[in-house]
Amino acid sequence: MPDDEKTPFPKQHQDRQPGLETEMRPQPQGRMEAWRGSGKLTGKAALISGGDSGIGRAVAIGFAKEGADVVVLYKDETEDAEETRRLVEATGRRCRTIPGDIGDPAFCREAVEEAQRFLGGRIDILVNNAAEQHVCKDFAEIPEAQVERTFRTNILGMFWLTKAALKHMPEGGAIINSSSVTAYKGSSGLIDYAATKGAILAFTRSLSQALYQQRKIRVNAVAPGPIWTPLIPASFDEERTASHGESSGMGRPGQPDECAPSYIFLAAESDSSYINGQVLHPNGGTVVNG
Repeated sequence: MPDDEKTPFPKQHQDRQPGLETEMRPQPQGRMEAWRGSGKLTGKAALISGGDSGIGRAVAIGFAKEGADVVVLYKDETEDAEETRRLVEATGRRCRTIPGDIGDPAFCREAVEEAQRFLGGRIDILVNNAAEQHVCKDFAEIPEAQVERTFRTNILGMFWLTKAALKHMPEGGAIINSSSVTAYKGSSGLIDYAATKGAILAFTRSLSQALYQQRKIRVNAVAPGPIWTPLIPASFDEERTASHGESSGMGRPGQPDECAPSYIFLAAESDSSYINGQVLHPNGGTVVNG
């Protein structure tokens, strides 16, 4: 999105988590149409959670354009997931979609087994991207069930999925976790969400040390800023959605296509072989750790 194409968006809200990309206006720019692959991931096998829409969809298409076959996990957004599959297959690569709840460790184990069979018995790249968030303006009123649900999806799901996938990951593989700018700057209305994103940073740094020493698997993260994805109208009211991203340094939200190159960079050993335990920040100009 050029700098002169700024918010506001049309007022909109979705009464479901996670949201549906098919219902968003305008549609996110998440098809990687301008990306020209150069074979960085030729022959690789990738598993992406939350790959049905938003950042996950853009990453799936970008990986495919670089030569990877892809399996996408999603909750229940079948129409979005099928569109992602169509777009991946249009690049000439293979794709399978698997519905389910990554907060359930049994589903994670079963999904990984189905994915590795489809991908030829291995998973070279794991992208832990699925997440949910719920606004609560008064912390004293935050529902216990909401906190547990957010942690189960956002961080526990990463534990279960990564643990299951490691059995099928060869030496030299890559794990990329989706954190958030909220892990660094906080969010008064998304305290449980921000807490999970901070936990993902510690998870990334700790796992990177353990896995590289053991198996030369690199573990890194991406911490996007405000991005136009289905999570936004699914989380906020119409007024807040219409002004999404105005507080960023660039005065606008980012698009999924502007995040996906960070994941491609971290997945490609040719580009990032000396990067481990680190975080990339496509956040529209917010300075973190400064």
